[in-house]
Amino acid sequence: MEVKNWTIATELILLGFSKDPMANIFLFLLFSIIYLLTVGGNCVIIYVIIVNTHLHTPMYLFLCNLSFIDLSNTSSAVPKLLIDLFSVQRRISLNACLLQLNVLLLIGATECQLLALTGFVWIFSFITVIMPSFGLPITLCYPNKINHFMCEVLPVIKLSCDDTYIKEIVIFSFSLFSLLPPFLFILTSYICIIMAIIKIPSVGQSKASSTCTSHITVVALYYGTGMVTYFRPFSNDSSNQEKYVSIFYVVIAPMLNPLIYSLNNAEVKKSLKKLF
Repeated sequence: MEVKNWTIATELILLGFSKDPMANIFLFLLFSIIYLLTVGGNCVIIYVIIVNTHLHTPMYLFLCNLSFIDLSNTSSAVPKLLIDLFSVQRRISLNACLLQLNVLLLIGATECQLLALTGFVWIFSFITVIMPSFGLPITLCYPNKINHFMCEVLPVIKLSCDDTYIKEIVIFSFSLFSLLPPFLFILTSYICIIMAIIKIPSVGQSKASSTCTSHITVVALYYGTGMVTYFRPFSNDSSNQEKYVSIFYVVIAPMLNPLIYSLNNAEVKKSLKKLF
């Protein structure tokens, strides 16, 4: 077990993925392409929905919210990741780290609720995620290195100078509350949808099944990776697993959501044709 230096840390070092220059060039190109597709796709959806008044309905408000969340989610981590791929010292100040951590938690919790139910999800997520973090202040000690490419709550908590048992229980409880009910709600909804699809004529089954399958894939990707990260004993040393799993819900899912939920929508397609 690594011995902690009880000198209080004022900045942190993100270890990232690799120190191999060739590997970093490949990762930079890969993440840059994904990020550009994510930003482009989500910005187009937001613009199309805003400028077309006939799309100002609850369903398209949901899609606009989802695009904004995906844009915020990936932008809170990927630009810093791209810069760090060519940095020798991948430093981040404590305040910037805590800001990134809280933004990621807020956006992640909001997306979990939004994928299951829209309404007061932003307020609900703020109350259940950000407010508890103010009540659980932490003092971080050296070694100040995080085996991650961003400030995620679990790796940061491990650097705490004091006992983290209560903090871990709180994080697990709120993760359980934020992830499991929406996931079960969505799962139940899709079971009902699948049962309805079975009853319709075979001509319409193919298209309905295809849409349903793509939606389930994105939901499983987002919730599945979140549960792998947060529904486990925190004492386990699985920093590498956390680092690679988080790529799916911070980098990959925000790119897939506009393709699955919005750009495949008939009204959005029609509006895009008019626009271009």
